[in-house]
Amino acid sequence: QVQLVESGGGLVQDGDSLRLSCTASGRAFSNYAMGWFRQAPGQEREFVARISKTGSHTYYETSVKGRFTVSRDNAKNTMYLQMNGLKPADTAIYYCAASSSPSGYEYWGQGTQVTVSS
Repeated sequence: QVQLVESGGGLVQDGDSLRLSCTASGRAFSNYAMGWFRQAPGQEREFVARISKTGSHTYYETSVKGRFTVSRDNAKNTMYLQMNGLKPADTAIYYCAASSSPSGYEYWGQGTQVTVSS
């Protein structure tokens, strides 16, 4: 089992920055690729970013590329999402997830709310 806890969400204005954290406990954090997802009201959950087990590879959803940066510190069992140039369209609950195989994500956090006002 892996327990994931997100933090760092909040209410910001258009153009501001936030850094989300996802802290893991349980099994070895470095055994898992990690991802960020988000779900806006009335919409389905969507992929935001993914980082490989060692942090050497990252992937982004097109709309956040160049604005968001995913990173991880395996010594601290923590993944981060630096979000710059936030837009109202980024308003959502942000979730982190852990994946031990290419088939999907086995573990999910409870989410943290990000609200961007115009």
